[in-house]
Amino acid sequence: MPPTPRPAPARRRGAALAGALSAALLLAACGGGGGGEGDGGAPPAERAEQGSAVGEERCAANREAGTVTYVTGYQFQASASILDPVAAEALGYFDAVCLDVQLQPGTGETAQNAQLVAAGTAQVSSIAGNADVLVNVANGVDVTAVATFGHVPVATLMTGPEVTSLGQLEGTTLGHKGALPVTIEAMLRADGVDVDRVTQVVVGYDPTVLVRGQVQSLTGYKSNEPLTLAELGEEVVQWDPEDYGVPGSIATTIVNPAFLAEHRTAVEDFLRAQLRAYSYCEENAAECVGYAAERAQAGYDEEHNAAVWEVESGLVDSSLPDGQPLGTLDEELMRTEAEFLVQMGQIPAAPDPASFTDPDVVPALYDGAGELVWPVP
Repeated sequence: MPPTPRPAPARRRGAALAGALSAALLLAACGGGGGGEGDGGAPPAERAEQGSAVGEERCAANREAGTVTYVTGYQFQASASILDPVAAEALGYFDAVCLDVQLQPGTGETAQNAQLVAAGTAQVSSIAGNADVLVNVANGVDVTAVATFGHVPVATLMTGPEVTSLGQLEGTTLGHKGALPVTIEAMLRADGVDVDRVTQVVVGYDPTVLVRGQVQSLTGYKSNEPLTLAELGEEVVQWDPEDYGVPGSIATTIVNPAFLAEHRTAVEDFLRAQLRAYSYCEENAAECVGYAAERAQAGYDEEHNAAVWEVESGLVDSSLPDGQPLGTLDEELMRTEAEFLVQMGQIPAAPDPASFTDPDVVPALYDGAGELVWPVP
């Protein structure tokens, strides 16, 4: 499996990565924190039965939705909003809410995912974060955002330990995957770096270009390249945008607007099953990664993907605002990111979130105590 080209996602300015992978794998062995439901972490005695979580009327309504095609952010990598739908299918959670779900592996091109959903070729998709939704909406792509998992930037900038300040990057070469991530550019500018004095080059998905000295800094994603380099025993430093006040988000769910209007219960129960599976995977990471490996088949690195999941779920959980159930689409964060993208020249104007979001979908899945409702009364 090639290195991941999606912002799939520590948060320490100038912190070395020595031991990061072993810590992530230890977490994978021990399990993560609890989820947003009463029995979410309890392993099921058997695969959930068809229609066991919804009444007959709701079951019939969900069946009327037909096949729900879900496009992942990138293949079957064990990322937030990928591993959890994969597990929801394997555990029978989609069956339990009477949904016929087809999981389609994405290529990492978020614009392609958005276009598939807008065209109705797919009904639901994972997209890297709110910024990607905003850029696509600004380009006239008609999708509706209904959920956001993480509330922190996914991108990071890596350097060797000899770099002790971002200003040292002036006059050096920075490698990226085709464009400098807007959050990384903002971080550099926030720290007073003259970005025009940093030579930018396009590199592939092999992060060893950094440790081989071909570039002096390299953009990447917190759950991917840093882990790969740690596996190789290489010491690098991560520079993270949130440490410089740069906003960001992880794993935003988009849906086709017409499908949402016609089959709202199907969208709700897709997310309900996904959120239940997310909770389950926090407690049973190795099992869930195994489900993804079965879907991906040959060449799937389960050890690496277990570390990917622990990093991403950790970022999601640690950035969850107080009082917000997991998955809540935060309109204020969306506005903040929109204004930020305008300031950085990525979009011409900040669109009104009310025109392309539905923040009421996820709250309807939880009870007054913030517990995921399962089964549905």
